[in-house]
Amino acid sequence: MLNSINPWKGQPKLVKHRLVFSILWLFIGYPSCKGQASTNLPKDTVKAQTKAVVSSYGPPNITRTIKQDRKGNIWLATFGGVFRYDGKSFTNVTSPVSSARFFSVLEDRKGNFWFSSVGSGVYYFDGNSFQHFTTEHGLANNQVIAIYEDKAGNIWFGTLTGASRYDGATFRNYEMNESFLNSSSEKEAFDKDDNDVNSIVEDKTGKFWFGTRGMARIYDGKTISIITHAGRPFRNVRTIIEDKKGNIWLGGDDGLWRYDGSTFINFTQDFVGYVYEDKQGNIWTSSQTPRGWALSRYEAKTLSSRKPTVTEINPNNGRMLFGILVANDGSIWFGADGVYRYNGNTLTDFKQ
Repeated sequence: MLNSINPWKGQPKLVKHRLVFSILWLFIGYPSCKGQASTNLPKDTVKAQTKAVVSSYGPPNITRTIKQDRKGNIWLATFGGVFRYDGKSFTNVTSPVSSARFFSVLEDRKGNFWFSSVGSGVYYFDGNSFQHFTTEHGLANNQVIAIYEDKAGNIWFGTLTGASRYDGATFRNYEMNESFLNSSSEKEAFDKDDNDVNSIVEDKTGKFWFGTRGMARIYDGKTISIITHAGRPFRNVRTIIEDKKGNIWLGGDDGLWRYDGSTFINFTQDFVGYVYEDKQGNIWTSSQTPRGWALSRYEAKTLSSRKPTVTEINPNNGRMLFGILVANDGSIWFGADGVYRYNGNTLTDFKQ
């Protein structure tokens, strides 16, 4: 069952800029390096030279990730900095220390924040000061797409040349081909995109799933293997999450899939860029459908069916959609060329 909602219809004040599909996923190349464990190197503390920029307007830049912290603040990782929204104003938290393009944000279990950037490594923020981590400290690559905290409290980073795990003192780097390439022919067949890690999640059994621009992988603590269904790999997986029931969801070139521990089930073959579970157990996606880019909500009560009830919020205006958040108040936030909020009736564009 498919319902369609167009919140843009009838609203005269629309953003006129369109995103260009071919340049938005990344504006970057694909360097390579060999993963390795690092020594315990000192952290670089970054001192703010200026005050953070505060504005009543939101970022005008590409917004990749949206998260809500335990205090209710909304955090935005954008190509113009990391912003915090307190319900009244936007603060560019990173403006005093970096002009990098930011891709992801994570609040760890201690309430501290991690920001990943495209080209400048990772920034750690405790609310007062920043620490900067780069390849000099053991990070696999300074172009970092994803951040994830595992059940033991380790922080994982998905980079363009593999995954990095930080235990609070040292980095351990993982190349996606390090466990299964045993011959020169296999090494020649290995695509550099296979080592470009978009998403990381630890499942209920302790295995780690890696979505890459090539073939997705799974790591059991000893071996990194290619994930397959009916003998076919999952390619260009943009997002992997574990839901409240322990199911694994994958979104990418092959559409939206769910794995229940024994079986893969496909829900759509449309390209899916982002997958998100809300507090009610509904699954949200940002995807490119035949009707344009859309936010789709798969109703939790119908997910046991192969044809669940799907509600589609379709801007139908060409914008490429990125991160999703269903906030504490029930409003839907999503990233595009800036950040937008939809409350079921009204669409708010926070750009000036």
